[in-house]
Amino acid sequence: MDSAVQIYLVGGAVRDRLLGVEAPDRDWVVVGATPEMMVDNGYEPVGKDFPVFIDKKSGEEYALARTERKTAKGYQGFQFNASREITLAQDLERRDLTINAMAQDPDGNLIDLHNGQADLTAGIIRHVSDAFLEDPVRILRAARFAARFGFSIAPETLALMKKMVANGEVDALVPERVWAEMHKALKTDSPQIFFQVLRDCGALARVLPEIDDLFGVPQTAKYHPEIDTGIHTLMVIEQAAKLTDDTLVRFSALVHDLGKAITPADILPSHRGHERGGIPVIKGLCERLRVPRKFQSLALAVCEYHLHMHKMFELRPQTILTMLEKTRSLMDDQRAQQIALSCIADARGRTGFENRDYTQAALFLECQQAAKSVNGGEIAEGLSDGKKIQAAIHQARLEQIKKVQKSTKERVLNNA
Repeated sequence: MDSAVQIYLVGGAVRDRLLGVEAPDRDWVVVGATPEMMVDNGYEPVGKDFPVFIDKKSGEEYALARTERKTAKGYQGFQFNASREITLAQDLERRDLTINAMAQDPDGNLIDLHNGQADLTAGIIRHVSDAFLEDPVRILRAARFAARFGFSIAPETLALMKKMVANGEVDALVPERVWAEMHKALKTDSPQIFFQVLRDCGALARVLPEIDDLFGVPQTAKYHPEIDTGIHTLMVIEQAAKLTDDTLVRFSALVHDLGKAITPADILPSHRGHERGGIPVIKGLCERLRVPRKFQSLALAVCEYHLHMHKMFELRPQTILTMLEKTRSLMDDQRAQQIALSCIADARGRTGFENRDYTQAALFLECQQAAKSVNGGEIAEGLSDGKKIQAAIHQARLEQIKKVQKSTKERVLNNA
């Protein structure tokens, strides 16, 4: 490579090093090079019009220093300028957040032109420049980084985000990108912050109106001291994040009460039938954002049957067996565990209930194991009629569930 060419480590890898954590990957910016020079030196271009290249040996990305100019509404309408004259400073200035706009030279020296290290120390998400206004994805990214690190949004950045929402920029976001950022947010330690930030700037009503519609909807104080369904939803996703890193469970916890937003006003604060009412709402959200089927499948099961879980000690064996069958968890231990965790999060996502035991989930899992243990092959021996075999297996599963219920009640009474 030409001796005038300079290569810097940039972005998340620099940020994570300052935080003392291992960066999952590294990105590099190349100053003073041309696309032809990169190709001549063995780098493979990522796209025809995008100045990013892959080092074939390490698999790491090397991007030419560049500026960008918005040419159309939405995040895809950008024209890049990646000439040899673009400086590192110009490249860093077009980045989204100060904590992502730092670089490190080959000698390990930090280059921090926008006080990213100070914001990192203070726990603040702050935009680099007014170029932030040009890309609505940056609203989602700001919210996601706030959730990832537990940071707060700088007032001036929040003001810009509100302005972008008011200008209709958020409406140009494509569904796949909304889901991609949302899924990343669900992986963070505090996913509830992502949704709260989007609500604070007004973007939640645009990209996830089903979630936004829950705020202001009252619930019965006896069961929900927090009253507001939106607040309950944030509390539930917070509890889910404490229980598991499984994003399927976290998503199910997030959307389990969507039916409460369409409860008729004349029966509030009761939400009779919300578990069934939420099914088409979840389907609509998943279809719009192109959410993978496995997320939708679990979410629908939790939505429809979470009240059954809460009433486990009152249910008949037949109802429990039907629940296991309908939720596809009868023979699937992972699925049963996911449903149990989603319902634990729901039960604990209430003011004053955060640390309560939830024995209903344990009973559900015991019943699932008991019903699953029935050996269909042994029962089928000597029987030739398929319907009789199915009936015998069904009855055997009910008997196993009855045994679990009896032993559980005795255990509860003995510990009372």
